Amino acid sequence: MPFRRRSEPYNVVELYEYAVGALGRRMRTVAELKRLLRQRVAGQPDGPVMVEAIIQKLKEQRYLNDSQYAADYSSLRRDNEGFGRRRVITDLKNKGVHGDIIEKTVSAAYDGVNEEKLARQYLARKRMTKPADQKQAAKIFRALLRAGFSSRTIVAILKQWEVDEEVIGVLESADIEWNDDRAQRRSDAKEHE
Repeated sequence: MPFRRRSEPYNVVELYEYAVGALGRRMRTVAELKRLLRQRVAGQPDGPVMVEAIIQKLKEQRYLNDSQYAADYSSLRRDNEGFGRRRVITDLKNKGVHGDIIEKTVSAAYDGVNEEKLARQYLARKRMTKPADQKQAAKIFRALLRAGFSSRTIVAILKQWEVDEEVIGVLESADIEWNDDRAQRRSDAKEHE
């Protein structure tokens, strides 16, 4: 039986209880919780005021803290999933964490971490071994990029595996072109906002 949407409007107490329940199910950023609460009070004239009041109360009670969220998230993604710095930064941006907080917490989480060692652990966990041909080398390159490792680290690993220099050059140039295209799309999107 599907859940039915609530038809009567929320009051502050009910919306607060909903917010605490949502935080009890999993950690959330301020932006994620605001988005969730705004959906609940959409159409209510006092909705935005209630959302801001609840967010403020949750911050005061220390149930909601983006700095702590980013620190925990960074260390969990590094230790449990073996992701690189760039992946964690991208994920936190997508979750609505402020750039200053991201920079500080990710830098602290990855301070002293050997990126090449972390990338090798990631490859071992994913059961990826020395590539036999160009296609496998490209697959490993893309997998490590998606996992958030720098192309410099990836190239170092591929060179140690004695992958042909020409293949590495092609993969690096494709990465540079892809990043340039992505930066251009972001720039275009900001202009249209």
